[in-house]
Amino acid sequence: MSSSRSIEIIPRRNTDRANADHGWLKTFHTFSFANYHDPKHESFGSLRVLNEDRVAPRTGFGTHSHQEYEIFSYVISGALEHQDSMGNTEILSRGAIQMTSTGTGISHSEKAHGSEEVHFCQIWASPRPGEGRGKPAYFTRHFTDQDKRNQFRLIVAPSNSSEVSTGREAEGPAPIRSQLRAYASLMDPGISLVHAFHPSRNPEGRKAYIHVVQKSGYNPGNAKGVRLRVGAQIEGPIIELREGDGSYMFVGKDAELKVENAGEDAVEFLLFDME
Repeated sequence: MSSSRSIEIIPRRNTDRANADHGWLKTFHTFSFANYHDPKHESFGSLRVLNEDRVAPRTGFGTHSHQEYEIFSYVISGALEHQDSMGNTEILSRGAIQMTSTGTGISHSEKAHGSEEVHFCQIWASPRPGEGRGKPAYFTRHFTDQDKRNQFRLIVAPSNSSEVSTGREAEGPAPIRSQLRAYASLMDPGISLVHAFHPSRNPEGRKAYIHVVQKSGYNPGNAKGVRLRVGAQIEGPIIELREGDGSYMFVGKDAELKVENAGEDAVEFLLFDME
């Protein structure tokens, strides 16, 4: 990094992601997952999994188990039916966040509810040291399009911060047992936004990852659609991302992120801000 105000940006293009079409499931993997293994893309900070899934109507992931990881889903379209061993049963629509702290272990299933495909991102994060074997917990939150429009809306925040409520259903971000904050945004054409990162305990700064949602349909080829320009507010390179693209970011301790919708359509993206 050239200075404390710069951001080193390393693109992760749509064509670089692993992808698979299983008929009932069309999926992309940003990081190593299932049969996809790439030692250069195992994780980033506490971010371990970022899958973008499309599940066909009335199909889905049968009951399976997890432990230790923090797992949350961000619903983009359709309805996601969730059931788990803690007794939770939910049907989650666009804008919903479903957070599970798997701790000592849970079992759950996730399926497309109704006659439409469900499109969602599933994210896994590593827990804070010493908190991976805690009691499992479950939370839901809901954010409308207006909540996210032309702003960085905080949707997930550390459970030990003052930003969260530990209610199962509450206002504000969902609590996560990880030093990760997730933001969602829905930006109109011509809009620019600046994001001030959370203060870091690391004198060299923070890590961040941005992902542009692929809203126009499953496309394993070259990214198309929207145009999101990403760079530091003060200095450094600016890159352009399209649907399905993402970027690793090494953030100087005094840097701020600037994003600009340079296209003709609204762009939806997720930003992960980590120690």
